[in-house]
Amino acid sequence: MEADVVVVGLGPGGEEVAGKLAEAGLEVVGIEAELVGGECPYWGCIPSKMMVRAADLLAEGRRIPGMAGSSVVTPDWSPVARRIREEATDSWDDTVAVERFEGKGGRFVRGRARVTGPASVEVAGETISARRALVLAAGARAWVPPMFAGVPHWTNREAVAAETVPETLLVVGGGAIGVEIGQAMARFGSRVTIVEMADRIVAPEEPEASELLTEILRREGMDVHTGVTIDRVEASGSGGASVHLAGGRVLGGDRMLVATGRRTDLAGLGVGALGLDEGGRGIPVDGRMRVQPGVWAVGDITGKGAFTHVAMYQARLCVADVLGSPLPDADYRALPRVTFTDPEIGSVGVTEAQAREQGGDITVLHESVAESARGWIHRGEGFVKLVARDGVLVGATSMAPSGGEVLGLLALAVHAQVSLDTLRTMIFAYPTFHRAVDSALWSPPSSAAKMAGA
Repeated sequence: MEADVVVVGLGPGGEEVAGKLAEAGLEVVGIEAELVGGECPYWGCIPSKMMVRAADLLAEGRRIPGMAGSSVVTPDWSPVARRIREEATDSWDDTVAVERFEGKGGRFVRGRARVTGPASVEVAGETISARRALVLAAGARAWVPPMFAGVPHWTNREAVAAETVPETLLVVGGGAIGVEIGQAMARFGSRVTIVEMADRIVAPEEPEASELLTEILRREGMDVHTGVTIDRVEASGSGGASVHLAGGRVLGGDRMLVATGRRTDLAGLGVGALGLDEGGRGIPVDGRMRVQPGVWAVGDITGKGAFTHVAMYQARLCVADVLGSPLPDADYRALPRVTFTDPEIGSVGVTEAQAREQGGDITVLHESVAESARGWIHRGEGFVKLVARDGVLVGATSMAPSGGEVLGLLALAVHAQVSLDTLRTMIFAYPTFHRAVDSALWSPPSSAAKMAGA
């Protein structure tokens, strides 16, 4: 089989590339081993946020006393499971997505592809050659450390597909996936324990965010352990597991969620045929997603951030380059990310520690969300933190109710290299959560500035 373009992996980035190039009139073959659309619509972004939304509604119901009367909240996971199954995933059936791609003129091949040369792949015993472009978008999968092999466990996929909430849940890993699913299931009645090997949860975020989120999770009844070493893992009960920590402590659950990150499988993809390191964490690309002449890569396998919005951004650049259309090179300076806990943690650019390591005249400004009128009205917890170099905003964190939405303003400012002085001339709508940004801009620049909830 031959085609103008062969796209390996039809997750968010690959599907976008394949669909747009097919619409442009090129002959495109799209190859996917699992579900067209990838992790995001079936296990990641969409269904997990359905879980979070439902859990947030329970939390809001429990906040009624003292503000709006009285309430009795009775959790029921069945509507959540039903919505995920019927509304989000079609019971994990990608027929609609396949038909959408084919409707744009693409040819779909189901199977796991392996690169065999600069312009060819093999799938299901058949060689498919690309006349114009080979695009690699094979994504990443949940990484489970070897010590968990043979022990019953969930990854995020099993957690999202769960029909019931376990009575007790042991979460190994305190990153975004672990804390989001952990908090959601705790609000539905599961007794949740989080075990994190780093010295704090959500370690890529500012330390203030880790500290406040730990406090909130513990206040909600979750057990959070950080800085631990796991000596061994054992099965326990019917489908449960326990971890034995250094020092002798044992923690367990009726179910164990392993949320220890995601990794690419470059060896399985066969990138050695392109002269690339199959043991690497990602495929090196230039600013237009080129790997080498005739080969492009987008999404998780580029190592630029395992986010749908990164894959879609890179897909736009890849499509433009294949078609010969001018677009600026990729710029990740203002890469945003959101952890959808309650409160949300939105961040963009560099952290304070990264900024100080990079050098320059660093200014750090803080403000508690509760200092804004909207934050006070909501009894909201969180903070805004601004990091500037030589007076220009280079990083920011918005931990607050709707913190991810407030982040939009800050991401734009980092992207456009807006100065603190320019931001101080803005008019911020009142009363809104983003008024905390205005307050932060006028706060004293020092480590002693007001912190979250202080």
